[in-house]
Amino acid sequence: MKKQDLEERLIDFAAEIILFTNDIDKSYAGNHLIGQIVRSSTSPALNYGEAQSAESKKDFIHKMGISKN
Repeated sequence: MKKQDLEERLIDFAAEIILFTNDIDKSYAGNHLIGQIVRSSTSPALNYGEAQSAESKKDFIHKMGISKN
Protein backbone atom coordinates (compact mmCIF):
# COMPACT_ATOMS: atom_id res chain seq x y z
CA MET A 1 0.00 0.00 0.00
CA LYS A 2 1.28 3.44 -0.92
CA LYS A 3 1.07 6.48 1.34
CA GLN A 4 -1.48 8.05 -0.97
CA ASP A 5 -3.68 4.93 -0.83
CA LEU A 6 -4.16 5.17 2.92
CA GLU A 7 -4.79 8.90 2.79
CA GLU A 8 -7.37 8.44 0.03
CA ARG A 9 -9.08 5.65 1.98
CA LEU A 10 -9.26 7.82 5.09
CA ILE A 11 -10.76 10.69 3.10
CA ASP A 12 -13.26 8.33 1.44
CA PHE A 13 -14.20 6.96 4.87
CA ALA A 14 -14.83 10.45 6.22
CA ALA A 15 -16.93 11.34 3.18
CA GLU A 16 -19.05 8.19 3.55
CA ILE A 17 -19.67 8.96 7.23
CA ILE A 18 -20.70 12.51 6.39
CA LEU A 19 -23.17 11.17 3.83
CA PHE A 20 -24.42 8.63 6.40
CA THR A 21 -25.19 11.39 8.88
CA ASN A 22 -27.78 12.80 6.46
CA ASP A 23 -29.99 9.86 7.47
CA ILE A 24 -29.81 10.56 11.21
CA ASP A 25 -32.79 12.29 12.84
CA LYS A 26 -32.15 16.02 13.25
CA SER A 27 -33.11 16.15 16.94
CA TYR A 28 -31.05 17.52 19.80
CA ALA A 29 -29.52 14.08 20.45
CA GLY A 30 -29.16 13.38 16.73
CA ASN A 31 -27.30 16.63 16.14
CA HIS A 32 -24.99 15.88 19.06
CA LEU A 33 -24.21 12.41 17.70
CA ILE A 34 -23.73 13.77 14.18
CA GLY A 35 -21.19 16.28 15.45
CA GLN A 36 -19.26 13.63 17.34
CA ILE A 37 -19.23 11.06 14.55
CA VAL A 38 -18.18 13.63 11.94
CA ARG A 39 -15.30 14.85 14.13
CA SER A 40 -14.25 11.26 14.90
CA SER A 41 -14.33 10.16 11.28
CA THR A 42 -12.54 13.17 9.81
CA SER A 43 -9.72 13.45 12.33
CA PRO A 44 -7.76 10.32 11.21
CA ALA A 45 -7.26 11.75 7.71
CA LEU A 46 -6.10 15.07 9.12
CA ASN A 47 -3.82 13.43 11.69
CA TYR A 48 -2.32 11.15 9.05
CA GLY A 49 -1.69 14.13 6.81
CA GLU A 50 0.03 15.89 9.71
CA ALA A 51 2.17 12.82 10.39
CA GLN A 52 3.34 12.82 6.77
CA SER A 53 5.17 16.06 7.49
CA ALA A 54 7.10 14.52 10.37
CA GLU A 55 10.72 15.54 10.64
CA SER A 56 11.94 12.09 11.66
CA LYS A 57 10.77 8.52 12.09
CA LYS A 58 10.42 9.15 15.83
CA ASP A 59 8.30 12.25 15.15
CA PHE A 60 6.14 10.26 12.71
CA ILE A 61 5.53 7.55 15.32
CA HIS A 62 4.65 10.19 17.89
CA LYS A 63 2.18 11.92 15.57
CA MET A 64 0.57 8.62 14.56
CA GLY A 65 0.27 7.73 18.25
CA ILE A 66 -1.73 10.89 18.83
CA SER A 67 -4.19 9.93 16.11
CA LYS A 68 -5.07 6.58 17.66
CA ASN A 69 -5.95 8.06 21.04
